Amino acid sequence: MKMAYPQEQTYRVNSDREQASGPGPKGSMTVEAALTIPVFLFAVLCLIYLLEVQAIRISVHSAAQGAAKNAAEDIVTIPVLNLFKFKSDMVKMISSERLEGSIIEGGQSGISCLGSIYYPSTGEIHVYVSYKIRLPFPGFTHIGVRQRDRFIVKAWTGYQKPDVEEEDGKIVYVTDTGTVYHTNYQCSYLQLSIRFLPSTGLSGIRNLGGARYRSCEKCVHGSAMAGVYVTDSGNRYHNSLNCSGLKRSIRAVKKSKVYGKAPCSRCGD
Repeated sequence: MKMAYPQEQTYRVNSDREQASGPGPKGSMTVEAALTIPVFLFAVLCLIYLLEVQAIRISVHSAAQGAAKNAAEDIVTIPVLNLFKFKSDMVKMISSERLEGSIIEGGQSGISCLGSIYYPSTGEIHVYVSYKIRLPFPGFTHIGVRQRDRFIVKAWTGYQKPDVEEEDGKIVYVTDTGTVYHTNYQCSYLQLSIRFLPSTGLSGIRNLGGARYRSCEKCVHGSAMAGVYVTDSGNRYHNSLNCSGLKRSIRAVKKSKVYGKAPCSRCGD
């Protein structure tokens, strides 16, 4: 009689299933890469954005300096700062294609030179340039950072200080319509600070006293031209630079010959 022995059974372990049961080194690296790469790309994007901001600031500042040097030469013949030409010179130096493709909001139209002015009393051009840099992130393009650049350039005008004393008396300065005499030829009351502005922006501009500019009765007949002339202390805008409202007929006379005129509150004795 033969005895039956139980057959020996062998079990095979699936190594692939064991490896898939837990996160191995490859799985951990995939998760880390999925978290790290977006952060790295965002950091690179921010770095590129900061470099572009710095490049734009340098380009605008250099162009403003170049335009100011041109204005310093032009003021020798016409003693007024032409903001139209000033901005046009800036755009030419940077190039309109560069500005339109930049992160400046509005491109070349987003650069403003309003506030720049020439002071004849000191011979200085005060340059003021502002623009807005937009954020390059989707959903935040309407948010921007306002950039401002200010500096002073000396106009190329010569000046020789007159002799204030003569043998028979001190020299003072008077105008035909003025009621005071001035001891300083560079007094701000004698030297008008004339600006050339686009007429479309007059509604938002005020003089030193906070008043609005109205049309000049002498040179504005009908509507204003595309560009007008204004002064800091005046309250009229002018179509012509030759308007008598923008002129000062200054005469040097001996103080002993001045009758009925008080000294100027700014430069008088």
